[in-house]
Amino acid sequence: MERYFKRRFASTTFSSDNVGSSSSRDVDISRDVDSLKESELQDILANLIADPGLRPQMLDYDPNIRDEVRRAYLQKGPCQPKDHTFPQTDLLGIGQGCSDAFTQMGFWNWKKKDKIRQHVGPVGSVHNQSRQYCVDLMNQKQHIRIVLIKQSEQARIDYRICLTASLDCVRFLLRQGLPFRGHDESDTSSNKGNYLELLQFLTDHDEKVKAVVLENAPGNLKLIAPTIQKDLVNACATETIKKIIKDMDGAFFSLLVDESRDVSVKEQMAVVFRYVDKSGDVIERFVGIQHVRDTTSNSLKEAIDILFAREELSISMLRGQGYDGASNMKGEFNGLKTQILRENPCAYYIHCFAHQLQLALVAVTKGNADIATFFTSCNSLVNIVGASCKRRDILRDQLQKDVTEALEKDTFPTGRGLNQETCLKRPGDTRWNSHYGTLLSIISMFKSVVKVLKFIIEDGSTDNLGEANRSLREIQSFEFVFHLFFMRSILGATNDLSQALQRKDQDIENAMTLVKVCKDQLQHMRENAFEALLDQVSSFCAKHDILVPNMDDAYVAQWRSHWRAPIITHLHHYRVDIFIQIIEWQLAELNCRFSESVDSCSPNIEFVTI
Repeated sequence: MERYFKRRFASTTFSSDNVGSSSSRDVDISRDVDSLKESELQDILANLIADPGLRPQMLDYDPNIRDEVRRAYLQKGPCQPKDHTFPQTDLLGIGQGCSDAFTQMGFWNWKKKDKIRQHVGPVGSVHNQSRQYCVDLMNQKQHIRIVLIKQSEQARIDYRICLTASLDCVRFLLRQGLPFRGHDESDTSSNKGNYLELLQFLTDHDEKVKAVVLENAPGNLKLIAPTIQKDLVNACATETIKKIIKDMDGAFFSLLVDESRDVSVKEQMAVVFRYVDKSGDVIERFVGIQHVRDTTSNSLKEAIDILFAREELSISMLRGQGYDGASNMKGEFNGLKTQILRENPCAYYIHCFAHQLQLALVAVTKGNADIATFFTSCNSLVNIVGASCKRRDILRDQLQKDVTEALEKDTFPTGRGLNQETCLKRPGDTRWNSHYGTLLSIISMFKSVVKVLKFIIEDGSTDNLGEANRSLREIQSFEFVFHLFFMRSILGATNDLSQALQRKDQDIENAMTLVKVCKDQLQHMRENAFEALLDQVSSFCAKHDILVPNMDDAYVAQWRSHWRAPIITHLHHYRVDIFIQIIEWQLAELNCRFSESVDSCSPNIEFVTI
């Protein structure tokens, strides 16, 4: 038909509103659509020539814009010639067939419709197919490209919803430190683990999420496989570290490192960055755990170099190192701090003050036989009383009765937050200052603890019977009570210091001032507090029917033979061998570990006692 109209109406005159500018012929329609600007394409479509005899062939247009050109012609509608007189003829100028009438010779006898019906043909003919193509071209909602774009956009939206829901679950579990996997994640399981259960919770409360996750998600795009969960966790970790590095903004920072063994018996190196942000606040950020095959200084240094290279950090910006006192960390010749100082002399090493205080307490509490035995007895007491739920309940009920009785006799202080339900606090193995809470709980619950131990013995149960009997005899002795109140005073003096040293905004100058205050307090205790302590212990013993020895009588340690033991009094033993010696030992440890000029001290310290 295109060629027919070109030939038939090649010389026909059209109205000005249907005829495009002749200059549009000069437009180069064969240029690549990728280099064609939108304005140029619109110019081509706006200046299409309506005359079929004058317009370019459709094949002359770039294939990428042919559909736009066809659509533009169809939207312009049929071209109607005006002011034209068609010539009359007596013969129908068509051959036996009808193909040349519509493609070459033309057709002007419109009274005979048979040829037209033959040209149209039955359903499924080329003409009907072309007509359907024309309809589809005008209906862009059904165009294959539009359908593909629409499907791709919807799939993209669904994937974003599914991914966002999965990331929300991952971020929540990471923030709360909860495990992801469950023991049974099958469809019939009542508890599929935190990740799947939390994702199910989101689907139950959000219809948009429900439509694209779990069973409604494509089989290969559910985002619930263990490997996918690990990938999401790693992605969160990567983005978090990037945010931390961005917040550092190229500023100087300090490196805090410690190594430990995890439950899978692998050595892990924990890394923390400490820096000052733009607001002037001291920030500490945990940046990850690095697996190391061993804890030698070379392995730790190599792991740190890998971390710095991955995060594009320069060791020249390092201004501080904070490790424990192990030889592989603070060794003078080949320790980690020495290897870093060789590369950057400005990366000063500072032993963690809170950890140094911890070591000072450990040295004292484990270095004296009497004090070490006392803490062993405390741990045994806590284990015996808290060995079962039944004993805990007995202790709780007994404590409630004792408190009620004391309140009725008006011998207990009352007020908000006082006399709350509590239990014996279990001390931590790596936090010796936690023993302070244990000692306080033993003192406040002493009467109830004694009754529980007597109940265990009278009950006749073979479980812990011997240990309960031994613990009862130990705690009902003057020696135990003296150690109890004395170590409460020592740990109480260092507890405030320990809490202050763990503050993030603590600086070295203020920390040294706090250490000095603690040492002054201990020194004042050594010189003036023994008589007050002895009166307090004696009063407590009298209240709980514990025999108080005569301080002038001879004292012989149980682990020494009587005929070889030196003759000393109870007063000398408790005042000199325990009270003064422990305080001096504690002061010596603090002076050694918090000295500005001494890095390490000999464990063998001589004391001058009076």
